[in-house]
Amino acid sequence: MTAEEAAPEPDRAEGAPHPRETARLIGQEAAEAAFLAAVASGRLHHAWLLTGPRGTGKATLAWRIARFLLARTEPEGGGGLFGEAPPAPASLDVAADHPVARRLRAGSEGRLFLLRRAWDPARKRFKAVITVDEVRRLRGFLQLSAADGGRRAVIVDPADEMNVAAANALLKMLEEPPEGVTFLLVGHQPARLLPTIRSRCRELRLSPLGADDLAAAVAAAGAEAAAAGEALAELAGGSVGEAIRLIHLGGAEIYAALVSLFATLPRLDRAQALALADLAGQRGEEERLRLFLDLFGLFLGRLARAGVSGPPPREAAPGEAALFARLAPDAAAARRWAELQQDLGGRARHAMAVNIDPGALVLDMILRIAEAARG
Repeated sequence: MTAEEAAPEPDRAEGAPHPRETARLIGQEAAEAAFLAAVASGRLHHAWLLTGPRGTGKATLAWRIARFLLARTEPEGGGGLFGEAPPAPASLDVAADHPVARRLRAGSEGRLFLLRRAWDPARKRFKAVITVDEVRRLRGFLQLSAADGGRRAVIVDPADEMNVAAANALLKMLEEPPEGVTFLLVGHQPARLLPTIRSRCRELRLSPLGADDLAAAVAAAGAEAAAAGEALAELAGGSVGEAIRLIHLGGAEIYAALVSLFATLPRLDRAQALALADLAGQRGEEERLRLFLDLFGLFLGRLARAGVSGPPPREAAPGEAALFARLAPDAAAARRWAELQQDLGGRARHAMAVNIDPGALVLDMILRIAEAARG
């Protein structure tokens, strides 16, 4: 096994299968139908931008489309027997034992190119962005013709992680696309892409999943379905990827502990606060610290919105609605909590950049929230 094969994958969510291994996409029937309609029309666009919140299945859809196109034998819009149009495809499904499906799972499909952040073996970490060197590798792929003359596919995951040089290099390829190549760009933050790249892509937008679809998708990914209730759906915001992260790191339990801690505000249970800070500050638990910081931001965001529109219709933890009604009774309180959310978010980003002690960081955030409650 080479160093590149042994490297981790930046597009694999911890605790979940890789998108190429996920055969079924739940809750995104509208996006799939829109793509199938384009195939049936015989005018398949050469570049697609898959957008929507992170974790809603954009990468899975990109792999499903690529698998479908590479396994498809008849040309789009081509005539069938006696010149009649071929039947319109009803699904993106491809049999698991299809040769293309097997090669994609094994990472050996020569007609697909995956553009993503590279692994730096010297530093043992991923590069921060997709560089122009990776796009140059794509250029070499595009200059070769498919062995069987069939269609080829390029997945860029995510496209908004390209630096400026890489984006400009990809733009030239989108402006003069080779025959039979379909580009599939995954975009978590499409506004970060060059406007000229967005203008050359047709958009497929994926929506957040409801509680039932989220539970089904979490179960299909192999996570504990019992954990995927309405509280998890609230915390995950309809994102399967985020739900799996929350399950994997105990996010629902941490959020419930935060709500329980703040339920006594303006009086603060210091022993409980110290216990949470110790949990966040454990060595080798950087991902849990990031989760803590995300949950602080989520708590303050939900609290601020409650001051404007009332407590959320579904609680993300027991006692949340009553706590929000007490701490954010009006729009003025909502504004103060929103300002604190921005302030603490900036402090957290700075602290992560300079490696401040995690336990001290979390304890400071708890004290700041307690101070705001007293005010």
